[in-house]
Amino acid sequence: MQPLLKKITLLAVLGFVIGLQTGCTAVKPWQRKTLADYTMRGDRDPLGESINEHIFFSREMASGGKGVGGGGCGCN
Repeated sequence: MQPLLKKITLLAVLGFVIGLQTGCTAVKPWQRKTLADYTMRGDRDPLGESINEHIFFSREMASGGKGVGGGGCGCN
């Protein structure tokens, strides 16, 4: 049973190290232009965003907010 425990421990440590390597990084000044592009915005489609909010918040009765009325039936 020892070799199995060693393998599991090695895999756990390896996974932890890989997880640390994939963290955040500093953005260079010349890269900020690309990241600030219009296509990188999550709210670039106001109609689509409005529809998604309506669907999400009409189904999530307990969450409320964002100006959507209704009791979770999706009829508003």
